[in-house]
Amino acid sequence: MKNIAIIGAGISGLYLANLFKDNKDYEVTIYEKKNLIDINEGYGIQLSVNSVEHLNKIGFNSITEEEKFNPKKIDFYDLKNFKKICDLEITKFNFENCKYTTLKRSKLLQFLIDGLGDEIIKYNYNINQIEYEKDNTNLKFDNGEKKTCDYLIISDGVFSKGKSLISGNKSNAIYNNSIAIRGTISKENLHNISDENVSLFLGSDFHYVVYPLNKDKNFNFIGILKHKLTSNEQKNHKLFDEKFFIENIKYKFSQRISSMIFEKIHNIKFFPVFVSKNFFKPPKNTFLVGDAFFAISPSFAQGASQSIEGAVELHKSILNNKNFFNTRSKRIKMINNRSNFNQFAFHLSNPVTTFFRNILMKFLVKNKNFLENYLGKIYKN
Repeated sequence: MKNIAIIGAGISGLYLANLFKDNKDYEVTIYEKKNLIDINEGYGIQLSVNSVEHLNKIGFNSITEEEKFNPKKIDFYDLKNFKKICDLEITKFNFENCKYTTLKRSKLLQFLIDGLGDEIIKYNYNINQIEYEKDNTNLKFDNGEKKTCDYLIISDGVFSKGKSLISGNKSNAIYNNSIAIRGTISKENLHNISDENVSLFLGSDFHYVVYPLNKDKNFNFIGILKHKLTSNEQKNHKLFDEKFFIENIKYKFSQRISSMIFEKIHNIKFFPVFVSKNFFKPPKNTFLVGDAFFAISPSFAQGASQSIEGAVELHKSILNNKNFFNTRSKRIKMINNRSNFNQFAFHLSNPVTTFFRNILMKFLVKNKNFLENYLGKIYKN
């Protein structure tokens, strides 16, 4: 029996454990540094059909229709005048029982946790040392315990400690001059938009998205605000807890959004957006997944979907002894390029370029060849 150690109980780590749990040739254990997984968070995620298809194989379609939502379109608006630019019909990428889905991130985490036995997830295990010895990998944790595994899966996020340990801190994430703004807002406080769709507002150095999370039409809010930080601010891990800094960001945010929306956003939080600069190829029988593999900007709404998709590819690679790194790198490069381009296009500020962008978008969202190339290659496995 081969022993698989997974560092980090995020979406990719939990999903991968679900794939291996019933295989008698492997014993899988997740080592999570926290004392629990926070499943009280009400923020949302979007799952395109490429990930829903995989999730359904472990019973995701058993989640009640009341706890999730299937948007029909993405509506694009100009934030300056609140006029609708165009809409993109995402249902055309749906098939069988696989539909574009939105829901609370906590619901997905709870579903993945429920699929695992209590013995699979070990809490309060903070990795501090990784050593390689012939065909085995030795792990040492802050609690003094040592573990040996045949396969090491590092799935501990964008600021991956496991990745830092094996790379010698040579593959750290970088700040991409953006701040993510997360919150929730009720349907009653959203006017002149469809509550059946994802609504995306494009503005100068800023865009935001609102979408329903469930049948009760509770809405998620996510905004991306361009904002530079000094090198010292980037190193200050308590910066986003400092009242003066937060108030400054809130003011900057309030200047780019309707006061009626700004005042109605609940549970608002600010996060610096860090992304990967390059790929790191780990030693034999060690693999990176999710944001630990490569963190992309959130402007393509593929974070959760790629965490799931990457776990599927890794599962197949381990079972069939195939190359995971090259295949995943190629895929992520394509998605990262699209995500960066989206953010650039969403944040245009010059009135002339904005005018022509809006005209071009009206054409592209109805162009079958473009949609198949730009979205179809991502949404279809």
